[in-house]
Amino acid sequence: MVSSAVSPAVAARNTPDFAGVIILGSCAAWALLCAVGRTARPEGVLLAVLAVAAGYAGGRIAGALLPVAAPALLAAVGLGLVLATPRHADASAMGHAGLLAAHTALAVGAACCAGWAATATPVRVGCSLLAVAIVAAAFQAGSVPGGLAGSTVLLCSVAAARMPHRLLGLCGLALCAVLAVGTSWAVAERALPSGLSTALQGQLTEQRVQLWQDAISLAGQDPARGAGPGRFPELSPTARQVAEPDTKPYSAPLQQAAEQGVPGVILLGTAFGWLLYALWRSARTTQVALSAGAALTGLAVAAAVGNALSFPEVTAGAGLLAGVATAHLISEDASARRGCSDLTEDAAGAA
Repeated sequence: MVSSAVSPAVAARNTPDFAGVIILGSCAAWALLCAVGRTARPEGVLLAVLAVAAGYAGGRIAGALLPVAAPALLAAVGLGLVLATPRHADASAMGHAGLLAAHTALAVGAACCAGWAATATPVRVGCSLLAVAIVAAAFQAGSVPGGLAGSTVLLCSVAAARMPHRLLGLCGLALCAVLAVGTSWAVAERALPSGLSTALQGQLTEQRVQLWQDAISLAGQDPARGAGPGRFPELSPTARQVAEPDTKPYSAPLQQAAEQGVPGVILLGTAFGWLLYALWRSARTTQVALSAGAALTGLAVAAAVGNALSFPEVTAGAGLLAGVATAHLISEDASARRGCSDLTEDAAGAA
């Protein structure tokens, strides 16, 4: 009788994990299917899927054992990545700004998660100072997008303290990601008003917009399977004129559309939705869940206008942060086991 009472709770707790296995497996399988019969290179997609899965599993373990130290260490590593950026590099260069924004958002989100997980005031203050230091380092590196991304994550984390229900906050974060993707698509299609379109193109550079237009053109040629993973550099007229040998569209959704068709875009969006769903079902506090959600949304926005997801440390970091924020603490599991033991003894005594 006890097992029948416990099993539904355990099954509900593991539902996000089962969903993640199915979604990530589908992403890998679809990339392989799109590569069949073509000179495609699905290795990049498979590596990204593996990085997310491994990071998520590692984050679950580390978060259960070290709920404060694990995200704090992740934040420190992120700070190191930001500080390692050459000070005289062109922070507005294609790919550079998006990568720095992704590093900053994930690092600040991890620092905020560590602060909310801590119970001692000095530790909370230290984690807050770490988050501020990461934002300052991004601005010092010349990355305005990175500094703004980190500042936004930090503000969202502070606002989470006054939000009793996380679902509304996570829905708002999902809407932000959708708006970022929709805006990039509208810019490529030149569907925005002329003044706004000109302003955005000035920030994004004309070359990036041309790459987006090439991606949409390739997607229109085969909306079901796309051109094949890794084939954009050889099929894009704009990419062939760029000095870099492996130029990406600098937009993860548009790259998915060009190389894996509409189903690839749907799977990418579903993977992001799965992370938010896992945070919604997480047993961690609302502040931890929303802080991680804000960081992952910052990454999604950076990926919508850049090539942040092309770097394994970014995808692995996203999985780590999500895993830490959804981990089941050892102390909570021990309490649950003691509760089950008490129920068993009560049932035996009643019998």
